[in-house]
Amino acid sequence: MQQRFYKTAVMVAHDLAATAAAVVLTFLFRFQGGMLAERLQALPLLLPPFLIVAGLVYGRFRLYRTKWRFASLQDLAGIVRAASVLALALLVTDWVLVSSDLYGFYFFGKIAILLYWVLQIFFLGGARLAFRYLKDTRSRLSSARAATVPTLLLGRGADIDVLIRAIEAGSVKKLAPRGILSPRADERGQFMRGVPVLGGFPDLERVVADLAARGEPVRRLVAAPSALAPEAAPDDLLVRARRLGLPLARVAGLGEGAQGPQLAPLEIEDLLLRPTVAIDRQRLEAFLTGRVVVTGGGGSIGSEICLRAVAFGAAAVLVLDSSEPALHGILSHPAILAAQAEVTGVLADIRDRERTFQVITAFRPDYVLHAAALKQVPYLERDWQEGIKTNVFGSINVAEAAVAAGARALVMISTDKAIEPVSQLGVTKRFAEMVAQALDAEQSVRPEHPTRLIAVRFGNVLGSAGSVVPVFKAQIARGGPVTVTHPEMVRYFMTVREACDLVLTAASHADGEARAAADSARAAVYVLKMGQPVRIADLAERMIRLAGFEPGAEIEIAYTGARPGERLNEILFAREEPRVTLPGIDGVMAARPVFADRARLEAWVAQLRGAVAAGDRAAAEAVFEAAVPHFRDRNAPRAGRVPATGDGIPEAAPFAGATPAIG
Repeated sequence: MQQRFYKTAVMVAHDLAATAAAVVLTFLFRFQGGMLAERLQALPLLLPPFLIVAGLVYGRFRLYRTKWRFASLQDLAGIVRAASVLALALLVTDWVLVSSDLYGFYFFGKIAILLYWVLQIFFLGGARLAFRYLKDTRSRLSSARAATVPTLLLGRGADIDVLIRAIEAGSVKKLAPRGILSPRADERGQFMRGVPVLGGFPDLERVVADLAARGEPVRRLVAAPSALAPEAAPDDLLVRARRLGLPLARVAGLGEGAQGPQLAPLEIEDLLLRPTVAIDRQRLEAFLTGRVVVTGGGGSIGSEICLRAVAFGAAAVLVLDSSEPALHGILSHPAILAAQAEVTGVLADIRDRERTFQVITAFRPDYVLHAAALKQVPYLERDWQEGIKTNVFGSINVAEAAVAAGARALVMISTDKAIEPVSQLGVTKRFAEMVAQALDAEQSVRPEHPTRLIAVRFGNVLGSAGSVVPVFKAQIARGGPVTVTHPEMVRYFMTVREACDLVLTAASHADGEARAAADSARAAVYVLKMGQPVRIADLAERMIRLAGFEPGAEIEIAYTGARPGERLNEILFAREEPRVTLPGIDGVMAARPVFADRARLEAWVAQLRGAVAAGDRAAAEAVFEAAVPHFRDRNAPRAGRVPATGDGIPEAAPFAGATPAIG
């Protein structure tokens, strides 16, 4: 704090001295002889109050909020505005006060005031730009001395400019850019911050050979996000890089709410998806800044939500997890250690109701993001009791603890397998959704600040534990075969980061627009837009080719048959869920909930507890068949159907007596 005060004082002193110099030099340049002497004689009277006014104007235009090291065009614009206000003040003083009352002529004059305006901008802006230039030059020289890896940068100009700035600033280390390859023809032959654009991606082999002939052999390729867009043919780029034997890294963090560009190994899954949805980051920053968040940290989703909450300005994050290694892993993450937010962790199992209530109510969060679940379909088909204990009873504990703690919202991470479920995973998650929706309806009638309880459904997450992509990569590394359950099996996929950002977007809508919406527009079930479903067989073939092999000839694909609890495709909305439009929200769909009344739900929960205690699977499935529409309805449509807005509840649905959400 003391150091910051000292630096601010130095900047203020400089700017006031520059102001005094601008006034004196204006007189010296503009006037001569007696006119100059008369004005210099009046300076002790005029200059002190003018400097006081100048200091207030500079503070008003926030000239001391930015470090000179990062002076920019925005800072220069602030200087121009401040100098203009001071020049206008001189003009008013000259015309209204001085000329009429004291001298009978203009003390400054229009030409002198214009000259002052130019000098003032030059002194204030020139010093800042000169300081930045010196710092940048020293940083570039330091980076050049430390750069040991001759590198080609791949991508469009805007991305490459940010990357080169990061290299010069030292946040991306060791890279020595030797050239740029851009997919845009109009950028070829140009220079970006002194680095030449040597061609396009098809010129990779030629450019590498030319640089090697000049004694600058390329040792690394770095791809910006624009180089991995589908229109840039990233598959071909990866094949070329492997043919040349050059490691290819990608730039992470550009436009992702991260602290700055970072390098990460290029994984095959980075090339498998459609372009991700553009996230409204200002919305998420406004939603999370200063808030207190509780989430898990052991799974792929929970750990990423921790990172995103910190990135978007949460004041405090509590990581609640039953796994000590997982908890230690997320709390040791570099982004968590460097975060300004207060991030703490606690060992707790959501099955333990008393412990869950104790932890969450003591922390008093604004938002609870419930991602804990058992989700591997084959295991839950076999160990059905464990799925009910975690996915149903544990979810009830977290939801009721969030309400008891007075949280603004609870977000329950669900799955597309919850609609017309055929597995224990799907039916347990659907039942947990229904409980949350019943609690949300009860909360809606509270007079002040009720807790919103919503469910967010999405499909498979690339790279998560148990995802098909790591399994295929391991099988390819062993030489095959790559095992696919069924040739027509299709699934939705998205990245972990995109899923978490859209979950937070849904939460912001639930606590914002949906909270104030009329009953007919109150959303409580959100579904992430995951693009077109992907055939798993096609995914396997593409991964084999990206690894440099030919499917069928070098790596076999073996079909093993669908496992218990699996179906060929997933469904996004239930037939009886009325859709809700979300104006201005991209990447998320929503529906009003349909659920049983609280008394019936409590009776079903009691029956489930008895079935689990007795090990009676038939009794548990009887409860699910009574509670969940179309559970294991083999005749229900499966072709990825999305119901039209306003679909009603079928008369013969097993969920007899269901009531729509209240409020």
